[in-house]
Formats: sequence, structure tokens, C-alpha cells
Amino acid sequence: MAAAQRTAARMDPAKRPRREQALARARKYSPFLANAAAALPQLAERFIEAGSLAAVETALSASGETVEQELRRQRLGIALSVALGDLAGEFSFEAATRLLSDFADSAIDRALVAALAERVPDAQPRGMAVLALGKLGSRELNYSSDVDLILLFDPEVMPRRERDDPGEAAVRVGRRMIELLQKRTGDGYVARVDLRLRPSPEVTPIVLPVNAAISHYESSALAWERAAFIRARAAAGDKALGQHFLRSIEPFVWRRSLDFGVIDEVREISARIRDHFAQGARLGPGYDLKRGRGGIREVEFFAQIQQMVHGGRDPSVRVPATLDALSALAQAERLDRGDAEALADAYRLLRTIEHRVQMIDDAQTHLLPLDRESLAGVARLHGLADGEQLIELVRPQVERAEQLFDTLAPEREGRLSNDPAILADELTGLGFDDPQVPLRRIAEWRSARARSLRSAAAQSAFEAMLPRLLREIAAGPDPERALNRFADIVERLSSGINLYRLLEARPNLGRHLALILAFAPPLADMLARRPELLDGLIDESSFALPPEPDAMAQRLASAMAGEPYDQALDRARRIVNERRFALGVQLVAGHADPLDVAMGYSNVAEGTIVALARAAEEEFARTHGQIEGGELLILALGRLGGRALTHASDLDIIYIYDAPHGSVSDGAKSLSATDYFNRLANRVTAAVSVPTAAGPLYDIDTRLRPQGKEGMLAVSLEGFVEYQRSDAWTWEHMALCRARPVHGSGEGRARLAEAITSILRSAGDPARNREDAANMRSDMARHKPPSGPLDIKLGPGGLVDLEFAVHTLQLVHGQGLDPRLEFAISELAEKGLIEASYDADLRLLSRMLVVMRLVAPDSNEPPEESRALVASLCGHESWASLLAAHDDARQRIAALWQSVRDDT
Repeated sequence: MAAAQRTAARMDPAKRPRREQALARARKYSPFLANAAAALPQLAERFIEAGSLAAVETALSASGETVEQELRRQRLGIALSVALGDLAGEFSFEAATRLLSDFADSAIDRALVAALAERVPDAQPRGMAVLALGKLGSRELNYSSDVDLILLFDPEVMPRRERDDPGEAAVRVGRRMIELLQKRTGDGYVARVDLRLRPSPEVTPIVLPVNAAISHYESSALAWERAAFIRARAAAGDKALGQHFLRSIEPFVWRRSLDFGVIDEVREISARIRDHFAQGARLGPGYDLKRGRGGIREVEFFAQIQQMVHGGRDPSVRVPATLDALSALAQAERLDRGDAEALADAYRLLRTIEHRVQMIDDAQTHLLPLDRESLAGVARLHGLADGEQLIELVRPQVERAEQLFDTLAPEREGRLSNDPAILADELTGLGFDDPQVPLRRIAEWRSARARSLRSAAAQSAFEAMLPRLLREIAAGPDPERALNRFADIVERLSSGINLYRLLEARPNLGRHLALILAFAPPLADMLARRPELLDGLIDESSFALPPEPDAMAQRLASAMAGEPYDQALDRARRIVNERRFALGVQLVAGHADPLDVAMGYSNVAEGTIVALARAAEEEFARTHGQIEGGELLILALGRLGGRALTHASDLDIIYIYDAPHGSVSDGAKSLSATDYFNRLANRVTAAVSVPTAAGPLYDIDTRLRPQGKEGMLAVSLEGFVEYQRSDAWTWEHMALCRARPVHGSGEGRARLAEAITSILRSAGDPARNREDAANMRSDMARHKPPSGPLDIKLGPGGLVDLEFAVHTLQLVHGQGLDPRLEFAISELAEKGLIEASYDADLRLLSRMLVVMRLVAPDSNEPPEESRALVASLCGHESWASLLAAHDDARQRIAALWQSVRDDT
């Protein structure tokens, strides 16, 4: 197909005029290209007749008496054919830079092989690697550019003469390779080599021992070196050695903890560049396309900063090329798609014009010419009328790129005064009615007694973010309570510099933090234990609801893949708690309906059970093997079964296994099926519930299993079905009404679900079911009375009464057997067994429960300051309106339960 397309391109007569025009412009406006076309007339003719790709193929076939001569002849041919293809519009920017980069890779590799062979004939470059950085590293090489390289060697492997010192031998080979590439001869040169990106280039040898280089980047590298290695790759020589080095320093380049200090560092670098190159900073004649405001480097810095911020946690954005990085950041929802496209358009155009400037004399320059005639020559080479038209062509892209780069770090508010009187006035200006409380807190923080504020860097970061955060806190309903909770966080943090930098770099997070501190004590407690949870809120993608359970399980499995078991559990805990925290913030910030948040909590929990059960099964099988034809099933009940969890919900589950009679496992330590699955169930419970270094996860409740705490943790499917048919109490059948298999093979879960449906359809005498349900509800009211009039679960007409009414109807009639209450009500209503309006009552009380578990976790009545928020989140204009709707719903539910109980 590709060959046919090339043949068609060669024969297409419509392309010939464009090629002739491109060659004419090259001869007229570019002395370098004119000389190249004169030196290689057959290549120019080949371009006219057969097109750009054919010209490239011809250029690469050039030969010479030595490697030195051959590479130079090929380089001149490549420079001419790529330029003509670019000018004729046959090569996109990406295609042109890839061709230039691929030739550079090949030339470097051949030069290294030749240099090594001069000292050790026939030697292959084992143990000596060439890393490409900069634009060669990302395969975006300029038309006329240095190649940024780092040379590494392994003294144990590199070929050398018997008496040579390894380090000296490596340096000699490196020097000769560089000479073969950049020495100018009658045939020109191949590439200018820049080795200054290696550690301490003023004192280190040009070829570094690989282990010494790894040690440097693990211990003492600088922030700019992190950015440099985003675009690093093994380009030539022993690529396996180069890739080993790059894998070894991945933790240095891609840090899991978000470090917004890098924004300050890159902003300072950019400011120094802007100051140093101030003459070419503004668009016009003499504009520096690379270093000017809104120029190439600012687009690259923009992408690299986002990559450094997100790449440690999101491998999908770890791509070297700038255009690929912008696309990946947008795809991962780390960057607005419109902004990414604007930056990509600017980058392509600026790089293309930079190529035109460099094509004039094959010079490594990035400046638009100052004089009018030279600028017009660049414009006409590009196909424009004059320099003014060129300036106007790039103006929109430059202005947009500059605007976006300036948004990376917003201008800082002035820092708060150290003078108490002035500070009091400043705090009043920030919105505090009584400045005395924040005055006392600020005095405590400035005393640096808290561990998180003992370093000068932490104090500086804290002071920088403090004005904005205090403004958000002052705007909240209870500034004093929010300040006290923030003080708890500051006190409990062991290191706060990243959190403080994050709050300065992302002002919106200050609003979220103020909301958490004022309204959501459980989230504030989570944040105090793990301040990095705030990292997950840095962009809008964090406000997307979690995926369905299968997809959530797959994401967790991918994150845990390749990790030792204990570390995999830690990794899962971090991801799950980040999700749960983000859901809570979505809730209190009003980004999602409380019912959607409840579903989100359930999806995260179910996905976690599935992923960690699979991990536990794999780990358990290492010692005990597997049971052929056997499997562990997990049955979810309660709010998990009904997919309606709150932030504080336990997970109610039953472990059931299905295995052939008399089967045993096939591992080194063989177990009977009963022992195998009971021990495995213990392992799964621990995986999901035991706190690790990464913190707690979920509390697991298995008391709904047959015989409760007295029974075995895992029961056989046959035994479970027999128990439910013969020995189970009515309350156990009511619990089964919200049962849903969540783990196991598709066939196994289907068998279990069918068995449960069959059990519920033949659950006994209707009158006895009503009587048992009524007695159980009375016993519950005595032993676990409501804690107050707003006890949404246990109070008269609350959610428990509604559940009892629905489950009793399900058992009595064998209808509406869906574990989700809203669906069960709908199906019962279709059968004329209940009014459909109870769905609205369920939704109202469920919203209130989900919200209250975050806003008032220790009581059933929210603080007065939070009541307006609770009402709003539940869809009401005021607390009074919500209470009235709540009271009406409770009355209707109480009447329903009485009617079902008494069969009236």
C-alpha cells in the first residue's frame, strides 16, 4: 500500500508545479539550499520527477570512501531533500523532523561503531550507549541543530585493548565519535554535538560510567535535569545499556508525589531566559522564535511542567515529543483540549518558521532577521509576500502561547505583614469579621513549632499560599472551625512543603480545602493523615465519577501489576482512598448528586473487592496451589448489595465456595477445599480491611453468613443453599433481598444468583413472614433506638422502615426481587403492591443520609452553619423546606410499614 502511494505520488503531474516552485524559492532565497542543489543536481531532479520520499531514498544511498565522507554526503542530501519536501508541502512538520532525527540516530550509531573499530577492530558497541536528549531525544530535531547527547559506558563490558584503562578508553572512543560527526571537511559536517547536559560537565569526563551516572541522578540531580530526561531515549550504541540506565532513574524523573515546586523552578528559569534575551522577547523583527515570549521553549516548558506534575501518577502522559505530550495530556484530561490544540498549532508554526530561518545558511539560529530585506527573504522562502505578513501569521499563536504559559503559576498575592496591627487590617480585608482568631493561629504557625514549618523552604511556601487560603476560609460559614481544622493538619504533617506549594499553584484547591475544613470532618481527618490526597483534585478529571466495578477492578489490577504483594496492597489503598476522598469532595462541592456519589462509592468498593480478591487468590496459590474446578464467590449484601454506600459504610459480604466433593489443592502445601477456601477468605478479608503503611481501607462485616459468628467464614454453595432453605430465619431471607454476587466466574455468580432468587420465591408462609418482620423491627427499636428526630435510618418512617416494608413485600409475594431498592419499588409498583411515589421518598432520605455521613458524622443533625449546604445538596432551597419534605416522607413511610406489617 505504501509503495503504491509513493508510486502515485511520483506520477502525479499536479505535484510537479509545487515542487518546481519549492526548488525555485530555495534557489532564490536560501544560499545554503542553492549551493546544495548545485552540488547535487541529480537529487534536485529526482525530487522534481519522483517526489520527496524518492529524493530522501536517493540521499541515503550516497556513498564515500570512508565513513566520515559517506555520512557527510548523506547529510547534505538529506538536508536538501527534506527542505524541498517541506517547502513543497509534501512533508508535514512531524515527518520532516522525524526524518532528520532518524538520520541523526543512524549517523551517531555508525560513527560510534567506526570509532570503536579503530581501536578494537570488528568490535560491536556493547557496553557503550548514546542517550539522546532535547529535540533529538523526542525525534523532533531542528533543521540545523546541535544534538544533545550523554555518553555512558559499562567498564565490565565495553570492548577495549588489553592494557587500556576503561575510563580512558571510553573517552578516546567518545572523542573520535564526536570528531567523525562534527569536524568540517570539504564535504561539510554531519552534526554539531553538545555534551553539556551530562552531570557537572565542567569537571566530568565526556563518557560517564553508567553506575556513577545512576548514583548522581538518584542523589544530587537538579530540577532542570528532570525536565531534560522527559525527552531522553537510548538512540545509539548499546541500547539495552541505555534503556537500563533510563529505567533506573525513572523514580527521579517521574515522582509519585506531585511537586509543584517545579513550577517555581521552571518559572524562574523562564524569567531568566526572558531577561537574558529581552531584545528578542517581543514579536517583531529580531524576535527569538525559541526563547521569546510565547515562543517554542515556552510551549515545551508548558508541556513538560504538566508532565512532571502528573507523570509520576499517570504513565499515559510520559511521552517525549512535545506534540504527543500535549495530545496525551488532553486525552488524560490533564489539560483543556482547546488549550492543547492552540499550543500544538503554535508549536508547529513556530518550529516551521524556525526551520525557514535555519535553511537560509544552515545556521543554528532562532532569530527572525532584524533588517527588512532579510526578513522578507525568510517570508518568501515560506511562500509569503513579505516580512509583515510573516509577523502577522505567527502573531495569534505567539500571543496565545504566551497567555497560556503565564497561567502556569498565577501572580502571587502580597505576603501578610509581620506587624500585628497591619496584619489585623489585612485579615479584615480578607473577609474575617473577627481577626483575632486568625491572628493567634498565624502567630502559632510563624513560631515554626509545627514539624511541617521548620524548614525555610516550607515557611516560604506556606506564606506564599496563606493569603489566598485565608480568603477562602473567611468566605465560608464557620471560619473559626475551618481554621482550627487546618491548624490540626499543619500540626500533624511531617512535611508540608508540597501541600503548601500545591495550594499556591492551584488556587481552586484552596476553595475545596476551605469547604472540606468547614463542612466535612471525615475528609479533613483523611487529609490530615494523607495530605497528598489533595493531589487528586488538581484538575477537572478528578470530578468525573468512578467507572463501573469491572473497569475499576481493571485499573487497580494494572496499578498493582508487577509489585510485590504487600506493596500492591499499599498501592491499591492509595488509589482507592484517593477515589473515596475525591467523591466526598464532589459531594460537598455540589459537583454530583448524592445518589450518584453513593453509586460511585459502591463502584469503587466493588471494584476493590474484585481486584484485591484476585490478588489474594494469586498470592495464596503460590503456596497452596489451586483446586481444579473450584472457585471462591463473594456475595455483597446491605448497602453494598444495593449499590448505595455512604462514605462511612461497612462492606457486608458472605464468602461462598463451589468445589467438587473431596477435592484438594495442587500446591506444595495442599489443603482440602474447606480449609483452602476458609483460609483464602481470611486472606481476602485482610487484603481489603487490614491497615497498611498506606492507611486503612474498608471494614468488612461477615456476620450475615450462615450461623453468624459461630459459622465458618466460607461456606460451600451447596451448604449455603441448604441452610437458606431449611434453617435460615426470616431476617436472613430479608438480608438476601439485597444480595448480589460480585466476585467469581460469570457462571458461578449466575448459579448463585439463581439459587438466591429460588430461595426468595419460596421463602415460607406470608403470615409468618409479616409476623417475624414486625417482631424483628420491634426488637431493633428496643435494642437500637433512634438517636434523635433526624435519625434517617432508625427513626419512625426512616430508611429501615422502608427497607422492612419492601423486603416483606418481596418475601410475601416473591416479586420485585432486585437488590437495588429503587428498582424493587418500581417492580412492586408495576404489580400494584406499592405506590410508585415511595421511590421519591427513598431518594430524598438516601440523599440526606449520604450527605449527613460526611457533614455530621457524629450526630444526626448537622451544625447550624452547615444546614443550608445540606439542603442545597439534597435539592432544596432552604433547611426549612428540606425538613418539611423529610417530615412528609417519614409520615408516608411510617404509614406504609404499618400497612405492610398489619396486612391492611
